[in-house]
Amino acid sequence: MADDANRPVMGRPVIEIDWDEFEKLCELQSTLAEIAGWFRCSEDTIESKCKEYYGSTFSEVFAQKRGKGNISLRRAQMQTALDGNAIMQIFLGKNRLGQADKQEIELSTDGLQIILGAKPDSV
Repeated sequence: MADDANRPVMGRPVIEIDWDEFEKLCELQSTLAEIAGWFRCSEDTIESKCKEYYGSTFSEVFAQKRGKGNISLRRAQMQTALDGNAIMQIFLGKNRLGQADKQEIELSTDGLQIILGAKPDSV
């Protein structure tokens, strides 16, 4: 009987996925190709490992896990705005509160008169 310890290894090496690292990459919105590159395997391997570990496709797992990254980003943006960053305050005001920079143009008999500023009802 041959000694198993001396027998040559056959086939491809087993790819181990660190699932905590995988989820962090999803939070960063890394692509399937980037994640496969990180783990030095094919995209098909990531797909099959996701089905094996999560019971779902990569796309389904990715959609769920990236949400945590979005929350972290929103938290950081909000903290930056609350810390007094005027640019972030303006950005969040426009994107979350519907605020806008508006230009009002009035025509007069003397020609074109431009009045810059927000309309009173939008403040």
